[in-house]
Amino acid sequence: MVIRQGDIWWADLDAPAGSAPGFRRPVVVVQGDSFNRSRIATVVCVPLTSNLRWAEAPGNVLLPARSTGLPKDSVANVSQVITLDRGVLVENAAKLSRRRVEAILAGIDVVLGR
Repeated sequence: MVIRQGDIWWADLDAPAGSAPGFRRPVVVVQGDSFNRSRIATVVCVPLTSNLRWAEAPGNVLLPARSTGLPKDSVANVSQVITLDRGVLVENAAKLSRRRVEAILAGIDVVLGR
């Protein structure tokens, strides 16, 4: 399985606990490719949501369906960065442009207060 930064994958997650993401949902890989090529069994991702009201939250990035190949417009929810086992990534859906990946990484910087 080849995983690259900026890939959108469908992930099979457990039932959500509290406000954590759950169920089958798209995620964007934000982990750097040097780690993606390593033997590390996990991958750092940002979950996507089709709840467009999250686009207004600081740092979040609106991803129109036409730019992702997903069935709906989505929002990268940068406040919910998540580390996943590679085994839950079940289907590679698309690849984001470098510009959109950089916007998501900048959003993570907002969350970190950088």
